[in-house]
Amino acid sequence: MSSGVWGRVGALTLSIQQLGHLPRLSSWLPSLPSPQATVLASDVPSLFREPFILSGYRPLNQDWRNYLGSLFQIHNELLNVWTHLLVIPVFLFRFSFFAWTWGLSLNVASLPLFLYTLSSLNYLCCSVAAHLLQSRSELAHYSLFFVDYVGVAVYQYGCSLGLYFYCATPEWRQSLVADVYLPGAAVLAWLSCASCCFAKACYSRPYPLSRKICQIIPTGLAYVLDISPVAYCLATKSWDKPVMTFHALQVVFFILGGVFFSLPIPERFFPGRCDIVGHGHQIFHVFLSMCTMCQMEAILKDFMEHHQSVIEVHGENIILLAAGSFLLLVLCSVVTVVLMREVVQRQLEKKD
Repeated sequence: MSSGVWGRVGALTLSIQQLGHLPRLSSWLPSLPSPQATVLASDVPSLFREPFILSGYRPLNQDWRNYLGSLFQIHNELLNVWTHLLVIPVFLFRFSFFAWTWGLSLNVASLPLFLYTLSSLNYLCCSVAAHLLQSRSELAHYSLFFVDYVGVAVYQYGCSLGLYFYCATPEWRQSLVADVYLPGAAVLAWLSCASCCFAKACYSRPYPLSRKICQIIPTGLAYVLDISPVAYCLATKSWDKPVMTFHALQVVFFILGGVFFSLPIPERFFPGRCDIVGHGHQIFHVFLSMCTMCQMEAILKDFMEHHQSVIEVHGENIILLAAGSFLLLVLCSVVTVVLMREVVQRQLEKKD
């Protein structure tokens, strides 16, 4: 009996020793740069430098796995990545819980909601990829931010679908704005993508004011049009429903985010002190994430109230046409990015 027990113990010991010869898990993981691997602004090309951000840059031309591994390294893009990365599972969980609770299925009435959800997740993923991987090279930097602009454009139109079909009041639908809303939202979404790509490709540091104007005006016009159903509702209806609070919050958070996107604050007043935590683009990401979550909550509540009448009010053909426009916008934006990437690639080849 005792010898049998010791025999089993010996066999277990031998098995553990054999496990020690298996490849270590760390060999399969991306190699992480050391915490001291970041460099100063003077050590990277001007393309990668941000105003008043003096340190925390990742060196160029490293292995792709290093940039993936930098997800867990301290650098000046870290919070830009995590502020959107953390929203993705929260957003997915909230939508999944809603879909499960309501027995939501994909049909004509719910199609705009699914497109809105897809566009939201898409912009978050594109933003994470751009900020995490853009330090690989100059071409990678341009290419990834071009993709980020596609994500923003698609998100803009996805928002307009959700707001138009579920949030708009009957009075707003009788206005002239409503007549041009969907085609205008699609055109302005593509224009914001194209103008941001143009501004990124055709201006070099130090950036003139015209570059920021080129980025902000089309995006601002798109937002003014997209949010018009909500603005009308907030201006004319009672705020006794919880959905109105979420609509108001999404507007407030977007405006605050726009301020920090447009102005390099607070780093302008504390150069070098906001390199890792606290610079304006990080704050912009935080407000944009809060805007997205409040917006989703508002659209879900409006969907619960109006989804049964969506087809009766708008008709199936309009909804399907809007879905087709969504796909067309994606295609046009991708083609724009491909063309702009070729322009940038030629520019970089000439420079070399």
